Amino acid sequence: MKFRLTGLLLFAALVTQAQYTETINSNRPGESFGAYSVGTNVLQFETGIAYGEDDHAFTLIPDRTQVDYQYQVRYGLIVEQLELILDGTFVNAEESLLRGGTVTTGSYSNFQRNTFGAKYLLYDPFVKRDKEGPNLYSWKKENLLQWRDLIPAVSVYAGVNLLFGENPFKFTDEPSFSPKAALITQNNIGRNWVLVSNFIVDKPTTDFPTYAGIFTLTHTFYSRTGVFVEFQTYINDLYSDEILRGGLAYLVNKNLQVDVSGLINFKDTPERWRAGIGLSYRVDMHTDDYVIKDAN
Repeated sequence: MKFRLTGLLLFAALVTQAQYTETINSNRPGESFGAYSVGTNVLQFETGIAYGEDDHAFTLIPDRTQVDYQYQVRYGLIVEQLELILDGTFVNAEESLLRGGTVTTGSYSNFQRNTFGAKYLLYDPFVKRDKEGPNLYSWKKENLLQWRDLIPAVSVYAGVNLLFGENPFKFTDEPSFSPKAALITQNNIGRNWVLVSNFIVDKPTTDFPTYAGIFTLTHTFYSRTGVFVEFQTYINDLYSDEILRGGLAYLVNKNLQVDVSGLINFKDTPERWRAGIGLSYRVDMHTDDYVIKDAN
């Protein structure tokens, strides 16, 4: 019995050191990237649609309603720690402006953002914990908040923004290619809480770089349902803002997740809100080769 138990714990340690999980690991419905990848040979699609408005206090600035088509394609490549990501939003927008008692409207469509990049896990605190094995003598120490939960997994991200042609979402003289980088941390707190932080530098080589932070707290319950709250702040010479998001996700099966979410901001020009739905689907081609050594 002792040998069987030891072998089982060793097998569990080998499994949990991989990025791959038995159920889908989605970034939706928040905007932050998690530190962990989807796993090698896993192709994942995350998409959604949202409707919202940007209303301005100044009458000289047009109000805007828009429909956002959000997409993210993720693929685990070569090693468990590496993931390729195509991330963006295509927008259909309509603007209205009141002048002299007459409302004028106009519409346009294009990519608001479109970025291709790679994420790599630098440090995973669970590797050491898995080698140590679970605490079989104290349920409290194994399941409740511990000091070691404050040590996060750490990833880095580097990508390139791809916006071409006459795009109304580009600022004047913005190049078609510009870099983006991020530092990503993730704390798994107990068994039901996850805190993700993204520290982002976007378009640093252009005339208007953006510096942003996204902080996402997620709580899971009933095994298939999770709720999240997210705060985002970004600083740019053209536009800066703070945004609050919230929503929930439901795991339909191990490869499919659906979600609903919304956002508001803290400014009156524009005063923004969004509401949307989405889904994440995983094409699981992951394979593992385990070598279990004798316990001695």
